[in-house]
Amino acid sequence: MRGRFITFEGGEGTGKSTHSILLSDRLEALGIDVVLTREPGGSPGAEVIRHVLLSGVAKPLGVEAEALLFAAARDDHVRTTIEPALARGHGSSATASSISTRVYQGALGNLDPNLIRALERVTVGELKPDLTFILDVPAEVGLARAHKRRGEGAADRFEAESRVFHEALRDAYRRLATDEPGRCLLIDATEPKSAVAERIWKIVGERLDPASAPAQRAGAAS
Repeated sequence: MRGRFITFEGGEGTGKSTHSILLSDRLEALGIDVVLTREPGGSPGAEVIRHVLLSGVAKPLGVEAEALLFAAARDDHVRTTIEPALARGHGSSATASSISTRVYQGALGNLDPNLIRALERVTVGELKPDLTFILDVPAEVGLARAHKRRGEGAADRFEAESRVFHEALRDAYRRLATDEPGRCLLIDATEPKSAVAERIWKIVGERLDPASAPAQRAGAAS
């Protein structure tokens, strides 16, 4: 049986990586194999491109060039990591998907929607997550969390954007949850981590019923 595909989206400091890991741990406790991964990244070629993107060296090339780099990383990630995991019935867990390109480069970068759709056709085709959790916190909360997480390290390409950018980012994700309510679920991530994790687990149980899955069947959280 094909594995499940679950993704986590949201702005900086919303807890995507944390809750992807927590969900993966709970699925594995049920005997469900999960591949934990991330975007950009998640495969050898994509990790190289991740460094280029987050370092900011591609930013002067413009939003189109960044979108193409994201697409190249996603193509390698999907073909090398996600698709093989799902085909084996294993789970694949990462922290973003093609939705992030619609938000970062599309809604915020004003990238031509036709180009975005073309890139999605090439990189993900018919592959869509079974569930997408959009973790939501006010921009100032997310930025404070991101700052605490990195300590004395430098902010990456997107963390370093202005407060206005991050507020617009939050708005774009909230609109997406409204536009695609069947798959995208908005989660208030200002609540305590344990409460957020329980909310996510409850939704996974209601939508995908992982407890009924046979051992070694995979769910994918991204």
